[in-house]
Amino acid sequence: MTRKIQSPKDLPEDGDERFVSKGSAYFGLDAGGIRRDFHFLMLPKMTMLAFSAAVEPLRIANQLTGQCLYRWFLLTEDGKPVRCSNGISIVADHAMGDTSRNDTVFICSGVDGYLAATEKTVSWLRNQAQHGRTVGGVCTGAFTLARAGLLSGRRFTLHWENQSAFEECFPDLPISNQLYCRDGPIITCGGGNACVDMMVSLIKDHHGEGLATRVLEMSLNGGYRIGSKNQRMSIAAEIGIRHPKLVEILNDLKTGFAADITIDDLANRHGLSRRQMERLFQSKLGSSPGETLREMRLAHANSLLAETNLPITEIAMASGFPSTNAFRIAYRKTFGVAPSVRFKMKLPRDVDPDN
Repeated sequence: MTRKIQSPKDLPEDGDERFVSKGSAYFGLDAGGIRRDFHFLMLPKMTMLAFSAAVEPLRIANQLTGQCLYRWFLLTEDGKPVRCSNGISIVADHAMGDTSRNDTVFICSGVDGYLAATEKTVSWLRNQAQHGRTVGGVCTGAFTLARAGLLSGRRFTLHWENQSAFEECFPDLPISNQLYCRDGPIITCGGGNACVDMMVSLIKDHHGEGLATRVLEMSLNGGYRIGSKNQRMSIAAEIGIRHPKLVEILNDLKTGFAADITIDDLANRHGLSRRQMERLFQSKLGSSPGETLREMRLAHANSLLAETNLPITEIAMASGFPSTNAFRIAYRKTFGVAPSVRFKMKLPRDVDPDN
């Protein structure tokens, strides 16, 4: 006999008690407000840190007020548990199904962002948006939103590690490097602790700055970060060096590593001789300009290998290598194995590899 999977609307009213935990800290809030439901669709290999950081502010808001301001339901495509990228499995409340018009649906993703969702999941998400739901993506969830056609003309973001792969898959969709973006019915977040900031911004809109601030205090967050704050540090902060000329060159490399560029051209562009630039890199970074350029290209290639199913030839070209053979040689020299060995080529879960 097949067990009927419950949806939120099937739950008894006293089931709300499971969403209100007990605690000594208290924040007074008038009762009788709108209760809001959040549905977290968990994809295989999702990032647990980002998922937890999105759910916990809702729980804390309920605990502080002693009210069921928020409910959250965990979904998977088939209602079965999902295994996170850290190997831990999480049990779902139910499979994808009906939601209410004022609900919010978040796609929680992580590793294999482009490949994690099946076409059935993409179709379900598109249907949710078409029926007026607010939809969002956590960590790499923007891949699934893009596949559903929901990001055109919208401001959005995803984790910085996966942005290179996203740009190759969806070159016409410009990415914001913000911690999180809220653009009408589309909400996206780079993941990690930034999910706390994103959810607190929603709580602030729903119930005011007082409750939002107390949720941050309970989370032991140092302070509220606005969504427009960049995900990554500047190059100067990242390398711990504030040499203006070096930072200028590194920024140039960062934006143009995939172009047909030579070290001589790079030196001339910045008013240096090749010898002067090489001495600068060795003294400050302990590596040559050529090695630094190769590292950037290989990092980009690794992102594409891990997150897309692009063929090796396209990955080599997109990463700035003059040929597939040159890419393979550089890759093996750095990592000790061929790229096809380190990253097995993948396809979305419901795609037949023979077609």
